[in-house]
Amino acid sequence: MKKKCSKISDEDGSLCCCEYINRHGEKTHILASCCDCEDLDEACDRCLKGKSISSQNIERVSDTISDRLRIPWLLGTGAKKIDVTILPPLVFLPIFLHIAALHFFLALIILTSLPILVLWYYYVTHQKKGHTLFFLSLGLFSLGYMYYLFLTEIMSRGTISFVHLTVLTSGLVLTLMSLAQTKKDPGYLRTDNGSSPIKGAQRSSISLHNVNGTREIQPVGWDASSKLNHCGHNGKLQMGQNEFKKNWCTVCKILRPPRSGHCRICASCVQRLDHHCVWINSCVGQGNHRAFILTLFLFLLTSLYGISLTLSTICRGQSIFTALFYCPGVYKEHSTALAFTCVWYCTIVTAGMGYLFLIQLINISYNITERETRFALRDKTGDKYLCGLIIKTDEYNRGLINNWKEFLQLQSNPPEPGFEDLV
Repeated sequence: MKKKCSKISDEDGSLCCCEYINRHGEKTHILASCCDCEDLDEACDRCLKGKSISSQNIERVSDTISDRLRIPWLLGTGAKKIDVTILPPLVFLPIFLHIAALHFFLALIILTSLPILVLWYYYVTHQKKGHTLFFLSLGLFSLGYMYYLFLTEIMSRGTISFVHLTVLTSGLVLTLMSLAQTKKDPGYLRTDNGSSPIKGAQRSSISLHNVNGTREIQPVGWDASSKLNHCGHNGKLQMGQNEFKKNWCTVCKILRPPRSGHCRICASCVQRLDHHCVWINSCVGQGNHRAFILTLFLFLLTSLYGISLTLSTICRGQSIFTALFYCPGVYKEHSTALAFTCVWYCTIVTAGMGYLFLIQLINISYNITERETRFALRDKTGDKYLCGLIIKTDEYNRGLINNWKEFLQLQSNPPEPGFEDLV
């Protein structure tokens, strides 16, 4: 007999730590997570009979499992849902690294395959335009696991001083603090009816009229550096049809400030949108771009310092660069081989983050966002240098020093400008 779940009412109080509201709006309990799944029963029945299972049935089973995968939580908010995408790094990364430490050829195969698998998963999720915590989980767990191995495998050898450990730990803590700052509001623009689910986002409203073939716009949330072609009377702004189409978001139904963009993954417009970064599972925009650069910088310094300390410990008497490619006898002990494998894993990750950091520095120097570089390449409006590493347009470029001044003076929540600021 099926167990009926009661519909939640407005009179219901706070939820028990093991209760939750499922995707059908019904109150249920995590102990009943294995009960009443008609789709799963049907799929198992068809599988036993040798019949095919429809893609709709598989999708419904997947949604049900995702909804019921929860852990108890206090504070009266009920059981919390677990995003399954955070689990693969926690399970497979230690396994792969320990297997790679068994032999040089295993290390070569695994350390070559891991970046390919990560890039493949990025391509799949990027095509679907969906949120995933896989990359954020991989980054955070990699930091924690590398630090754990450093304490257990490197510190125990007695060659690392307390000062070295303090510097490395401080770098790790500062990186995490900067990452937490980066995860804050990147500069979301809310719709004029306030229906956006993004907390702390900025409200934007407009009024429109047609006057002699132009549109008069009264926007809210434009920063002082916004460029406008024409200015009307009574404090209202005028722009032509092309300018209006460029800054009008058909999804959010708002008039965006120049250089803003709509993120299909976050389903919101962002001020001075640079790109959606999967490693922080958030957009990089006007509100968090400086924190994003600082996070990359601190991570690179901390990672390079940890790599140098580890190599100087397990490959004594050799330079850091030489030890990275030639460290005789490193596979004689599993602990040493594991440390050496982790060094190469960190080197691969650091190289990837270093490339991203370099691209960001170049874009800031030319006052262009990653989103604008894609448009410039698509519309063939920019000049390419160094095999496409540098994309240059003159739309916002005001010189190296002025470009960096503008970037360093970005405000996360700019005040509403007066009419004279918008001219």
